[in-house]
Order: sequence, then C-alpha cells, then structure tokens
Amino acid sequence: MSNVLVTGGAGYIGSHICKVLATAGYLPVTYDNLSRGFSEFVKWGPLIEGNINDSRFLVDVINKYSIKSVIHCAALAYVRESFEIPVDYYENNVSGSISLLRAMKETKVSSLVLSSSCSVYGTPQSIPVKETSSIRPISVYGTTKAIVEELVVDCVKASSLSAVSLRYFNAAGADPEGLIGERHDPEPHVIPSILKNALGSSKIFKLYGTDFDTPDGTAVRDYVHVVDIAEA
Repeated sequence: MSNVLVTGGAGYIGSHICKVLATAGYLPVTYDNLSRGFSEFVKWGPLIEGNINDSRFLVDVINKYSIKSVIHCAALAYVRESFEIPVDYYENNVSGSISLLRAMKETKVSSLVLSSSCSVYGTPQSIPVKETSSIRPISVYGTTKAIVEELVVDCVKASSLSAVSLRYFNAAGADPEGLIGERHDPEPHVIPSILKNALGSSKIFKLYGTDFDTPDGTAVRDYVHVVDIAEA
C-alpha cells in the first residue's frame, strides 16, 4: 500500500479525495489544522493536526508515514473573504505551499497534485475556458493560486518533482453513501444554501449580481461533482 499525504484532508474536497484514495488501495494520511475542516470527516486513514507553515513537522510526518506522494488541498478558499484578509491568504496559501515544497524536497517526495482553481483565469476572454487561456486572476484568492502554480512549475524545472495543477470549477455534491458532504460555517455556496432554504432551515436566499451578460443579468456558474474531482 502506498501512503499519500493529503493536506487539507479534513475539508470538503480533501475528505472526498481521501475516500477515493482508500477505495483505490492507498492509505490517505490527512494533515490539517482543522480551522476549516472537521475531524469526523477523516475516516479512511490517520489524522495529523498541524500547520501547513510548519515545515519541520511536515518533514517528521512524511518520514513517519513513508509518504510517497502529496495531494495539496490545504488553503483558505473564500473569494470574498480574501479581499478582507489578504495577508492571511498569502501566508496560508503561498507561504504554506513553500513550506510544503521545502519538506518534500528534504524528504525526496517527488510527486505532487496541487488543488488549484478556475479563479486563476479571472474574467475569461472567451468561452469555453481552455487550459491555455490567459491567467488573469481578479481576486486575492485567485492570485495566490496563480502564484503557487508558477512556484510549482519552477520547482519542476529545477528538480525531479513531477506535478499537476487541477484548475477545477465550483465543486458540488457529496459522497453518494452520505458519509461526508459539504459543510461550511457560514455557508457561502449556492447549492447547499438553496437546499437549506428548501428544507426550511433558512428563510432567506441571497443571489448576488444583477449586471452579468446573461438573459436575466445573474451569474452563470460551472459545477463539477466533488467525487469526479476526487477520482480525477
């Protein structure tokens, strides 16, 4: 069995990745500070509570569990919030990724999957968006993801690191068996907010934006099922 370190593995997308890894015969080792994740979402391997900026502790964890590959999901990921606390986003998303890459280099772990984001494209110049479309982020969050992508590219050029960045669009859905799902507090995402409203737990649903180039002026979003992301 090959051991995979999943940073942010107690979060929404990370926990679904851990389940898919376990189903495929891997041991997912979750590394999470639980600031946005949930310990009860860690069901298929060990949970190590730690800060992504603690490079020395990351080295210890990688060595202890004989980690062969890393899937890096740990990040602050609210677009609106990123404008309010930009330093936190740069510290966690950019500095944290540097810390992880240092630990991987020291321990000779050379396989990385980076959980990036469609937000690196910003406002697309043409539809559909392609992998080769221009990188023009318009949010602090998107900028941090774009910087980390470039950092990973430079590390690949300078070392034996093999890496891929996944720029998926909005994750939606939940584990078909109902073992884990989407949970945020507060809940800023459209689909769970609509469901909460329909179930009566919330009486107000807010849809932001009225000046988009669409028939009714509201935004159009692409969604990808979280299990499809995990399987990819």
